[in-house]
Amino acid sequence: MSLKLMYITNRPEIAQIAESAGVDRIFVDMEYIGKSARQGGMDTVQSRHTIDDVKRIADAVDTAEVLARVNPIHDKTDTDISSEEEIDKTIAAGAQCIMLPYFKTAQEVRRFVGIVGKRAKTIALVETPEAVNAIDEILELDMDEIFIGLNDLSIGYGLKFMFQLLSNGVVEDLCFKFRKKGIPFGFGGIASLGAGMLPAERIIAEHYRLGSSSVILSRSFCNVNTISHMGVISSAFVNGVREIREYEKAVQIHSDFFNGNIEAVKSGVTNILETMT
Repeated sequence: MSLKLMYITNRPEIAQIAESAGVDRIFVDMEYIGKSARQGGMDTVQSRHTIDDVKRIADAVDTAEVLARVNPIHDKTDTDISSEEEIDKTIAAGAQCIMLPYFKTAQEVRRFVGIVGKRAKTIALVETPEAVNAIDEILELDMDEIFIGLNDLSIGYGLKFMFQLLSNGVVEDLCFKFRKKGIPFGFGGIASLGAGMLPAERIIAEHYRLGSSSVILSRSFCNVNTISHMGVISSAFVNGVREIREYEKAVQIHSDFFNGNIEAVKSGVTNILETMT
């Protein structure tokens, strides 16, 4: 079974290109509460999409699912609507999957699942060390999927490079627990084949070795903020997704490849860290 590919955008024309190329989920990223504080100064995507963007994307696509990342669980303030109102409006706008970011306790996830109430798929985004510590309790809740956010989780652990979580066993231990519970899961993002500090091919193979079912296409897969020609963007998506699908077939056939892949990942991470010191 192929990985579900997700791409973050609030532009309907880009969503349609991605959908036509075979991207499975269009990802509208509305999270902003607390995000700048913890990612300040880093080269990370902080989208600030809106509920109106959810509606525009939902109206633009036919086959791709619309996934919306809402804000962490919060009550109403002078500047922010409550989680209940935010999630209600997001579902009404057409989101089929709702992702909860940056939680630390099972209680937050329980409240999230209760608010959604089976009106959409629920995806818990594990990206804090506290969530990792509470994962057994969290996995007792009735979620549809779970995802590991490598960037924020690596920040939480004080790591220099997010893919250290692949080489130090944290992701592997979590994936073992997810598989044992029978809950679909994914982690991190990938660039196009042949690109990325740690080659996308290595990361894709780890998804298959660990039993993952979804991954985000990273900004570097096709950075639409730096490309103005729609033909070039379309070509990048069509060729990039096709290459990923072809590589997935090869990985599935040659399962013995998994044995050496994790060692190659560990070696690659070590080499990258040496250049960062």
